[in-house]
Amino acid sequence: MGMAATLQRYLIRQGVDYDVVAHPQTGCSLETAQAAHIPGGRLAKGVILEDEAGGYLMAVVPASRYLRLGAVRALLHRNVGLATEPELAALFGDCAPGAVPPLGPAYGLETVVDEGLAEQPELYFEAGDHEELVHVPTERFFELLGSAHCGAIAGRP
Repeated sequence: MGMAATLQRYLIRQGVDYDVVAHPQTGCSLETAQAAHIPGGRLAKGVILEDEAGGYLMAVVPASRYLRLGAVRALLHRNVGLATEPELAALFGDCAPGAVPPLGPAYGLETVVDEGLAEQPELYFEAGDHEELVHVPTERFFELLGSAHCGAIAGRP
């Protein structure tokens, strides 16, 4: 399948230099980090949420952590819950299920990101399939997130 076309266009428009790292298909993001031989804290994963008005947004957390919905609600001052699989398929038609790139702005989504990702020197994320990761310096990743909300939204397992 390769990199999602929406993601590829976004990276080109933003003028971002990136590397692509191949990895074997796995069952979850933490397994992907292990298979690609990178620390789980350096693999950013996107979780799609729906708010009370029916709008969608993306939360971005390290693969080694879980999303704390209560922290997102407190940060954004509104109620949010997990989007359903059919909703994900409609939003990310150029991505394989479970391989959503964690760059909400590329898909027109409001984004909230865990502040712990900023402590990493470099980040990796799914390219839209289950076979490739995109690798960028952390500073560039945060530039790609634009005006994303940033806060402590990830918890330790």
